[in-house]
Amino acid sequence: MRYGATGFLYGLGDEGIPTETMLAALRPQVTAQKAPDGLQHPNGDALKIAPMFKRAGGREIQIYMQDIYQQWPYENLGIADYLAKVDTMTRKVVADPYRSSYVYVPFNEPDLMWYSGNLSGLLADWRTVFQRIRSIDSAARIAGPNFASYRSADLRTFLTYARDNGVLPDVMTWHELGNDFYTDWHNHYSDYRAIETSLGISPRPININEYGRSSGDLGVPGNLVQYVAKFEASKVDGCLAYWTTAGGLNDLVTRNNQATGGWWLYKWYGELTGNTVAVTPPAPGGSLQGVAALDAAKKQARIVFGGNNPASGTYDTNVVVQGLGSASYLGTTVHATVWGVDNSGLNPSTGPYLVAEGDYVSSGGQVTIPLTALKGASAYQVIVTPNTDLSVAGAASRYQAEYARIDGTARVTYGTNTGYSGTYFVEGYGASTTASTKFVVTVPSDGYYNLGLRYSAGPYTGASANRSVRLRLNGSDLADVALPGTANWNTWNTVTTKVFLPAGISRVEANAYATDDRDAVNLDYLDVAATTGTVTTYQAEASGNTRGGTAVVVSDSAASGGQYVGWIGAGAANTLRFNSVTAATAGRYRLVIGYANGELGSGATNYNSNIVDRYADISVNGGTARRHYFRNTLGWSIYRTTVVDVDLAAGANTITFANASTGYAPNIDLIQIAAPVG
Repeated sequence: MRYGATGFLYGLGDEGIPTETMLAALRPQVTAQKAPDGLQHPNGDALKIAPMFKRAGGREIQIYMQDIYQQWPYENLGIADYLAKVDTMTRKVVADPYRSSYVYVPFNEPDLMWYSGNLSGLLADWRTVFQRIRSIDSAARIAGPNFASYRSADLRTFLTYARDNGVLPDVMTWHELGNDFYTDWHNHYSDYRAIETSLGISPRPININEYGRSSGDLGVPGNLVQYVAKFEASKVDGCLAYWTTAGGLNDLVTRNNQATGGWWLYKWYGELTGNTVAVTPPAPGGSLQGVAALDAAKKQARIVFGGNNPASGTYDTNVVVQGLGSASYLGTTVHATVWGVDNSGLNPSTGPYLVAEGDYVSSGGQVTIPLTALKGASAYQVIVTPNTDLSVAGAASRYQAEYARIDGTARVTYGTNTGYSGTYFVEGYGASTTASTKFVVTVPSDGYYNLGLRYSAGPYTGASANRSVRLRLNGSDLADVALPGTANWNTWNTVTTKVFLPAGISRVEANAYATDDRDAVNLDYLDVAATTGTVTTYQAEASGNTRGGTAVVVSDSAASGGQYVGWIGAGAANTLRFNSVTAATAGRYRLVIGYANGELGSGATNYNSNIVDRYADISVNGGTARRHYFRNTLGWSIYRTTVVDVDLAAGANTITFANASTGYAPNIDLIQIAAPVG
């Protein structure tokens, strides 16, 4: 698996925009972002988003260097002006700790601007800029030419010149933004590789760093399958195009931590493991496409498919799985679960739902899974396992361990145990400090939820009778959960932990953690169910709070109490301090902040809204402040929440919001305090 389609153009806005969880769950590969300190957009600086992107597992960050200019099309102030800016940008990259992860993109759609109808001018300036970058950064990786569409003749001319002048790009880039992608992608790809071969050029990595039409593709699972399937089959990278607002993974994320239907497609794609296998669609250029992988170690095959236009209709199809004779571990009868996810537009998706589940007998090394009434705008996932199911997969709020992402020594063996739910369970926690089962869950609102972990913990040589595992939530340790021993490995028990979850997506990991065998368990599933818990609310406009400088109470019927506090920031004195924020015991708490931020900033004057992700420096009891960015709510009377961790003392505390820069903090409606574990 390359996972190359999981890329974004301006998909990241600022640190935490979107949340790291929304990014990490997708197994991201490439993002293309604006130039360091570029004027094209208010956010999305390549160097500023790099720490989060790399923490989330990202591989490569492309820098759109012409985004140093403010307007679109870019102002053409001459090559001398641009070279001076190239010098400054390149030196910033060289000084950056993530230097090795960056790829320079010197020109963006040069066939439409600066060099329209002037290919010879582009060639000369490409050489000049290329050599200037390399003179400052000798290890620079450079991508191009970045045409707005596939241009066969111009690419041949470009590559011939680049070969002859020693300025071949390290990564070949162009854009696929038109209807012709659906029918002609394979022709474009094959033609390009043939040009390389004919010119004696070694194969370049390809990145289609803008893909998707201006309407109808972004966020639509059934259409995005087309790109995922074709890019993975060709083993190229791609970045979703920027047609709406920055910082939302190109319409895969809404409200900063909630998934649209399209996000789930890429989550499924990121959970394909093993090796890709051939997928034969009804027609090579047709709308119904898919990608599949076989994982021999996990004894699973997975298929992700969809896209039978027209999007408003439904269709029937057979999914035929062939070659089972060479995957004897799947058996002569297999079990299959089929999941669907619908297009939700820019609204939060309710998540995947079960479409079909059953056992299918292999005939001649293949099984046929008949499916009816599928939706054209939806995507579907099929998981094929040995026929070892003891129960149905369960409700959408039940997350089967054998379907989750597993790491370290964790494994699924489909052996002879009994008593489990679904098709099997995850084992490999004994004598391990690396076993990990990673669940990705979704909830509709901020609040407390019961996490019911079903497990077995039978007798194990050298282990105590009672066991435990370490839960991690969204990348941070949460709690070591005690798991009482079970009579044997076919006896199962459920232990429930009450946890505060943010609205939307969370990553819940159950990890081995000890050098001894106190964590030797098998894991069956994780149930997630809403429950009650203590959440204390403090209104921003309350008389007991302290407002400094310009901070003022403002009326707004959309705010929770009919009022909010605005004009915080744009100077160190303009602050809002919540007083008497009470904690029963000292420790870490979840701080839920209700806010609004509708600011639009400067940048290119085109079809995109230049949203500003305001920030606040938040300090507790006068201590060191932590900066937190607030995703734009797309309106001043649209209130959302974001969750921040704070460490409180027992008793009364103060929490202060400030922004000493020339910019403002968001309007603050309220805060809520909740313990991480109820």
